[in-house]
Amino acid sequence: MKKVYKPFFLIAGWLCVVLGIIGAILPLMPSTVFFILAAWFFARSSEKFYLRLLNDPYIGIHVRNYIEKRGMPLRAKFTSVIMLFVTITISIYFTTREPFNIVVLLSIAFGVAGYIISLNTIRNTTVAKKR
Repeated sequence: MKKVYKPFFLIAGWLCVVLGIIGAILPLMPSTVFFILAAWFFARSSEKFYLRLLNDPYIGIHVRNYIEKRGMPLRAKFTSVIMLFVTITISIYFTTREPFNIVVLLSIAFGVAGYIISLNTIRNTTVAKKR
């Protein structure tokens, strides 16, 4: 990776961490997605912050599970899909009545839900060991 991009990736990683923390507080904003993005940026800019994120006692296991292609716990899948459709329904109700926009939003929702459902289901979350 070119050294020119490292500062950009480092800043983007920290921005994703901040958004992930905000997402952990706000009910309709995702958090794990931003932490996964932060891990991607940190892997390309700072090994120190990458390892720190992966070894975090609260979010590290979720990021490691995704990176190692282990998947998501069933409860997290269920919650994600439910929140996805609640959010899309609220968006449709309050923002648009145009059939094209509704089809686009529902297509996105079903696409994302399909992806989430297709991930491996982790039965026992204590299996992933801390590095």
